[in-house]
Amino acid sequence: MLKPADNPPMLSPPAESVLSLEGRWWVAHTRARNEKALAWDLVRESIGYFLPMKDRVRHSGGRKRRVMLPLFTSYFFLCGTPEDRYRAMTTNRISHTITVADQERFVRELAFLEQALQGQAKLDFYPQVALGQTCRVTAGPFKGIEGVVVRRSPRARVVLQVGLIGQGAAMEIDADLLEPTDPMFPEGAG
Repeated sequence: MLKPADNPPMLSPPAESVLSLEGRWWVAHTRARNEKALAWDLVRESIGYFLPMKDRVRHSGGRKRRVMLPLFTSYFFLCGTPEDRYRAMTTNRISHTITVADQERFVRELAFLEQALQGQAKLDFYPQVALGQTCRVTAGPFKGIEGVVVRRSPRARVVLQVGLIGQGAAMEIDADLLEPTDPMFPEGAG
């Protein structure tokens, strides 16, 4: 198993955020367990990508080991030119790519995930489209993040969705830090 420092970067080439990567975005559906290998291939080729990963502890052989796992199994977010996409396809690690029609919305969704990861949020895979009220975080390291509230109590469960793949990542946050993004629905409606 790789040490956390031996994993590929989540964002490449080095950039401030997914917002600063230039080019068109695609969703790549990778062959099984090829996300990190693809990331290293694209680092060598200087092709832009975002691979959100979570830090997990695994028990193996009576030992605890920290590992970095892709947040979305078999999905990879690729940014660049059509030629970059073609070069990524020639790695033989991608089954197919999905064209992103609404680039602006897609990048915003990735930016929310990136911000949550940079703020050290513990993200859990959410395997379906979340249903609930859309809210925005009003303060703290997650300020500005928008997600769907699927549970509200003293700690709310908010899902950061990637609509194109119909999946998301859930995080817990104090319910007091949330405001609805749709003024038609009052605070307690979620």
